[in-house]
Amino acid sequence: MNSDNLRLYDSHAHLVSDDESRYPRTYPFENTTLRMPRVPGTIGNPGGMHGPDPVNEKPTAELMHRWMAEANVVGIAAVQKGMIYGTDNSYIVDAADAFPDEMRAIIIVDPQASETPDMMRECASRGIVGIRFFGVGVADKRAWLSSPVALKVWELADSLGLVVDIEAPSSGSDVLIPVIEKMADEFPDLRIVLDHVFLPDCTQPNYGIDEKFDGFARRENISVKFTSLSMDVIREKGVAPERVLRRTVDFYGADRTMWGSDIGTSSGTYKAMVVRAIESTKLLTDEERRKVLHDTGRRIMLGWTG
Repeated sequence: MNSDNLRLYDSHAHLVSDDESRYPRTYPFENTTLRMPRVPGTIGNPGGMHGPDPVNEKPTAELMHRWMAEANVVGIAAVQKGMIYGTDNSYIVDAADAFPDEMRAIIIVDPQASETPDMMRECASRGIVGIRFFGVGVADKRAWLSSPVALKVWELADSLGLVVDIEAPSSGSDVLIPVIEKMADEFPDLRIVLDHVFLPDCTQPNYGIDEKFDGFARRENISVKFTSLSMDVIREKGVAPERVLRRTVDFYGADRTMWGSDIGTSSGTYKAMVVRAIESTKLLTDEERRKVLHDTGRRIMLGWTG
């Protein structure tokens, strides 16, 4: 595999400001019983595959700009860090504004909050590419995403041409499958992207990417991200990430599978994440590799046509 001339597009990078006066870190779940369970390999419970002293980097936009140049990453989707900022999207939007040719923001919104539509419109005017539903602490995720109020948010995302990015719950994801399928049918032009391949159980036959997800595979407007978090979970269970990525591409197609670093959450330096991403594609063809590492993410997030 010759990686010398590979360009990459990172569909899932979390940025965090080092200016805590201007952008205070609220840690909305820090002192509640609703803290998100942390899977191995992620910040809060670093995985053994990274050794006793894993690196957990939280990059600023300026650091990310430098790391991207060093790794031949031509663009990123800058995804709001919900565990630090919640729905205060100030920094992620400002960060993307600082490097508009390289970074475009995905903000987190609460589909039940009255301020969400105005927030979406304002941020859309500043060039965001999507919204993210981050259901940490939500007891009834089905109602949270499918109520009449929530439906208006889906409608607005569609009308504004925004991607809808959905956090993969660490448990209870099955209840969201029919909701996502229904919304994909309701809004056939809406681009829906599922984080971390929706966290299938990779210890099961076909690595858990099976008939449960057939509805996702049939709907052309649903895509998935294969991230460092995905690779961490897979490796912690003794499975080779490249085999799961091969299955993911066989199931969804390379045109609907994109790489994301998950920098800012997953352990490791950015350089190491890029190396791992390239290594995970070794069972793909050259065309599939190019699509997963660059073309698909850049096309779905930005409308890039080459």
